[in-house]
Amino acid sequence: MSKPVVAIVGKPNVGKSRFFNYVIGQRISIVEDVPGVTRDRVYADTSWKDREFSLIDTGGIEPESDDIIISQMRNQANIAISVADVIIFMTDIKQGVTSSDQDIALMLKKSNKPIVLVCNKADNIGEPPPEIYEFYNLGLGNPYPVSAANALGIGDVLDAIYDFFPPKDDFEDDKEIIKVAIIGKPNVGKSSLINKILNENRAIVSNIAGTTRDAIDSDFENEFGKYTFIDTAGIRKKSKVNESIEKFSIMRTLLAIERSDVCLVLIDANEGVTDQDAKILGEAHEAGKGIIIVVNKWDEIDKETGTLEKFKKEVYNKLSYASYAPVIFISAKTGQRVNKLFELINNVNDQNSLRVSTAVVNEVINEAVAVVQPPSDKGKRLKIYYGTQATTKPPTFVIFCNNKELFHFSYQRYLINCFRNNFGLEGTPVRLIIREKKSDI
Repeated sequence: MSKPVVAIVGKPNVGKSRFFNYVIGQRISIVEDVPGVTRDRVYADTSWKDREFSLIDTGGIEPESDDIIISQMRNQANIAISVADVIIFMTDIKQGVTSSDQDIALMLKKSNKPIVLVCNKADNIGEPPPEIYEFYNLGLGNPYPVSAANALGIGDVLDAIYDFFPPKDDFEDDKEIIKVAIIGKPNVGKSSLINKILNENRAIVSNIAGTTRDAIDSDFENEFGKYTFIDTAGIRKKSKVNESIEKFSIMRTLLAIERSDVCLVLIDANEGVTDQDAKILGEAHEAGKGIIIVVNKWDEIDKETGTLEKFKKEVYNKLSYASYAPVIFISAKTGQRVNKLFELINNVNDQNSLRVSTAVVNEVINEAVAVVQPPSDKGKRLKIYYGTQATTKPPTFVIFCNNKELFHFSYQRYLINCFRNNFGLEGTPVRLIIREKKSDI
């Protein structure tokens, strides 16, 4: 069985994200003193008493609200509750028991899941504050006073949820799972694509740009393999990033790229390739990730003979440094070609992880040198002695030569193209490290 899942739920601004970040040990959920900042479910793995589990932070539940975003936040919390093994119900001891707390408690009781009642903002050490006794009226057992801000009482809560974990079993090997980050400008359809793949309302979808603020993970398995899809906030131009919350979202998107194996770079077919698309793809390229260019909303384009090839040519013209990346045209709305993504993801991940023997690397180098002589300068000619692959993800080759100053960029690009022609390497950057023969690797 998979890791136990623990969901943190409660009304807005009771400290769920602060508690989540402390338990995880890093700032994954956005923490701001503004109700409703965490909108989607945010997953992270952690452990307690040598037992790994997944912790979900959720948007605050407003049982009576009709606001479109608030109502979807409520739906997200309900989904988190449905997949959780244990639920942490977070309340605010300073506010006391509110009508929202009572409504949420009733909803949680109907779930028939183990519930650990937590009263946050109990900031003083010592005897529990008298206000805590009011929370027994919720009928959820003993409330645990904690201070997420001051890290008080959190160990007791973790002990309580640990007691509710299902029996330990062998966990699946994470090495089989491909981590896929879905990146792009706001409102290009990243969350819609996640929802189409998972066939559930996994991420909040609306036509309000910037709805997804956190990078959120979704595990998925089908006949093609096992995947973790990371939906991210759209990256805006810096001139449009005014809120500190937006800045955290950009940082989280970049971190999502870092921990991914493959990046799906979504482009809006109606807008074509923009400068911002190029910058976003550039982040994945510099990080050495496998890249697939996904043109979304293709169903909205009027087509005639050659429309697709013309658009693909425009993509490569504007993203010339990523001409190695495959392009696929989809519609997250209708599902057109979405299923074809998986074979592409698998192939690009394999190419990004490819390892080539030293003997084969040198065969390609010798052939390349025989076809096109290395450059010379002032009577001195570049001599390439040998090469070897240093690392994968991305494939990185160390080339030994007599004078690295003579190893012009154009000849490096030629050699990379020779590697691509022989090894494939579709969808992955390729890096060269040039060393003079007497230098250390």
